[in-house]
Amino acid sequence: MEEKFKDKILLITGGTGSFGNAVLTRFLRTDIKEIRIFSRDENKQDIMRHEFQCKMPEVAEKIKFFIGDVRDINSVRNAMYNVDYVFHAAALKQVPSCEFFPIEAVKTNVLGTENVLTAAIEAGVKNVVCLSTDKAAYPVNAMGTSKAMMEKVIVAKSRTVSPDKTKICCTRYGNVMCSRGSVIPLWVDQIKSGNPVTVTNPAMTRFIMSLDEAIDLVLFAFEHGETGDILVQKAPACTIQTQAEAVCELFGADKTDIKIIGIRHGEKMYETLLTNEECARAIDMGDFYRVPCDKRDLNYDNYLVNGTSRNGITEFNSNNTRHLTVEETKEKIGSLQYIQDRLKDK
Repeated sequence: MEEKFKDKILLITGGTGSFGNAVLTRFLRTDIKEIRIFSRDENKQDIMRHEFQCKMPEVAEKIKFFIGDVRDINSVRNAMYNVDYVFHAAALKQVPSCEFFPIEAVKTNVLGTENVLTAAIEAGVKNVVCLSTDKAAYPVNAMGTSKAMMEKVIVAKSRTVSPDKTKICCTRYGNVMCSRGSVIPLWVDQIKSGNPVTVTNPAMTRFIMSLDEAIDLVLFAFEHGETGDILVQKAPACTIQTQAEAVCELFGADKTDIKIIGIRHGEKMYETLLTNEECARAIDMGDFYRVPCDKRDLNYDNYLVNGTSRNGITEFNSNNTRHLTVEETKEKIGSLQYIQDRLKDK
């Protein structure tokens, strides 16, 4: 896969986040020509700049930083010149904050995505992969609703440009363990501070995956997706109680000290990665599902006459997928570099 990026320029929107850091770590030592980090936070960019100058000094010059905001299409255009590929990760992701400020979620997640795609098409970018979330499927909160609309923008936009010019795909995945703002780092901090581990609802289920698996999904979409596709990884899941117990066992905390605090604004009891409606046309690709763009036009008479077919795939959610045991969850969490580093701090 890395050879496809040889001598190419990659732009990552929201690039100072966990995903951008993971992509840099994986790609900087390849033959990629340049990776552009586009974000609005100059402090995070400065921290990232110094971190990679220390961690990878021999290749750190491949990173170029651009201050801007996806809400401002001109700032996006300023970063898009000569770009070959785009990973669009910029988003407002925190469910409770989006509940209180839903219009802000729309500005970034919906209108910002429209700006990124417009600028990419104008600049002749060859391949754009946008990052979505399981919360976009059957959304019940503002963040999920804005991401669902983001997906609609992506699919609609893919119809307006030839895939020979710009291919546009979308990935949808669940909770990324130890990503910025996620729950596991909070639990680790609580344990190290001697406080109880707080759990919203122990029966709540969530998909779990690592940052490397998130990148693998994006690269799978990059290579195998067709324009307008939504790509989904068949991730395992576990209950929040199982996840909390695994973290407690890893860090030697008392599992009986887990404190239930109740569901936060806008949270679901379980998440869906593939809706029943999408199953009608989804394609099983082994470890992934591919949901092709609905290429019908508005003349529905054609489809009444000729008919349509439905496949046998059923809704894929965090309740009906395989649930990890505490030991399996502990092994998965314990393999993360973040956890290994925090365990050394004991």
